[in-house]
Amino acid sequence: MGMMTEFKKFAVRGNVMDMAVGIIIGAAFGKIVSAFVNGVMMPPLGVLIGGVDFSDLAYTIKEAAGDTPAVVIAYGSFIQTLIDFIIIAFAVFMVVKAMNSMKKKEEEAPAAPPEPSNEEKLLTEIRDLLKDKA
Repeated sequence: MGMMTEFKKFAVRGNVMDMAVGIIIGAAFGKIVSAFVNGVMMPPLGVLIGGVDFSDLAYTIKEAAGDTPAVVIAYGSFIQTLIDFIIIAFAVFMVVKAMNSMKKKEEEAPAAPPEPSNEEKLLTEIRDLLKDKA
């Protein structure tokens, strides 16, 4: 089997397509969460802490000198990214939890009784015929 044929089989398999859709939706969801954290959550949190803008929080290791920019550790953007991650992780947890509970309900649903075998059907017919004669 040629490599291209094998790749084509792999790429059009249902699970791969579902995964691709999930990744695309996940990336879009990540952007929404980032916008929510940066534009909605962080400004009030910064005001509560004392007017701190988290994106500006940084520790300067070496000051700027001439044309050389300052060397800084931007821990404020790390805090924002961490909050983004926590929100996304919680949302994914809630989706997985909901899916698991739905799957559990499906498993708990009573199964229909199995259809009687041919022998049982014949015996039932014989019984009914004998009842009718008596």
